[in-house]
Amino acid sequence: MQILVLGGGGREHAIVWKLAQSKKVEKIYCAPGNPGIAQLAECVDLDTTDNKGLAHWAKEHHIDLTVVGPEVPLVAGVADEFRAQGLAIFGPNAQAAAIEGSKAFSKELMKKYNIPTAFFKVCNDLATAKAYVEEKGAPIVVKADGLAAGKGVIVAMTKEEALAALEDIMAEHKFGTAGASVVIEEFMEGEEASLLAFTDGKIVVPMIAAQDHKRVDDGDKGLNTGGMGAYAPAPVLTDALRDKCMATIIRPVLKALEEKAVVIPAVSMQD
Repeated sequence: MQILVLGGGGREHAIVWKLAQSKKVEKIYCAPGNPGIAQLAECVDLDTTDNKGLAHWAKEHHIDLTVVGPEVPLVAGVADEFRAQGLAIFGPNAQAAAIEGSKAFSKELMKKYNIPTAFFKVCNDLATAKAYVEEKGAPIVVKADGLAAGKGVIVAMTKEEALAALEDIMAEHKFGTAGASVVIEEFMEGEEASLLAFTDGKIVVPMIAAQDHKRVDDGDKGLNTGGMGAYAPAPVLTDALRDKCMATIIRPVLKALEEKAVVIPAVSMQD
C-alpha cells in the first residue's frame, strides 16, 4: 500500500511511525511533514486546505489510503472530496468534524441529546458575553468557538480575567474568525482524562485513556496550549469509568451525529 498522511505535527509523526511498522505499507508520503517525519516518509509540499488539489495528487501517485491528522482539513471537507472521487480516506466528513470545529456545535449537540456536559452559554456579541460573566462570576471558562490550535480556551480564575479574555477574543480578534462567537462554560475542578475511540459509524473501539497537560509554565500557571506533554494510560480513568463514558457519552454522540438533526440557535444557554 501507498499511504498519504496529512499534517506536520507530533500527532502525525506518531501516525507515520506506526504505519511504517506495517508489512502492508510500501511507501508513506506526508504533507507537509517535518524533519522528524522525513526520516520515515517522503515529505511533500502540498496545501492541506486544497481538497481538489490533494485528491488530484493522490490519484496521480496511486495512493491507496489517506490518513488525516489535523482538524482543519477535516472541517474543510477533505474527506468528503476524497470519497466523492472514490479515494479511501481515514477521517470524518465535514458535518461530523463540526464537533471538533465548533465548540458551540458540540455543546448544543450534547444538550439536545442529554449527554453530560458542563453548563454553558453561546454568545455571538461582546455585550451579551460580558453580561453573562457578570451574572455568573468566576472561576469560569471562556472558549473561542472555532479552531484555535488548542489555544482558544482561557480558564479565568477571576471575573476580570474572564472579561479581559472576552476583549481579546471578540474585540481584538486574538484568534481570528475562531472568536467570532464564544462559549462561556462552567469551571470544573479535578483531574482530566481523554478517551478517544475509533469508529466506522457503527462499531466503536475505545483507545486507552490519556492525560495531557495543557498549560504552559510550571505549576500550570500559564495559558492553555495544544499540549505540554501527555501520557497513557491514565490511571484516573478506571475500567468502570471508561465503560460509563462509552455508555453515556461516546455512543450517544455517535448516534447524535448519525441522526444529523442538530440545529444551532444564534444564542443559547444551559444551566
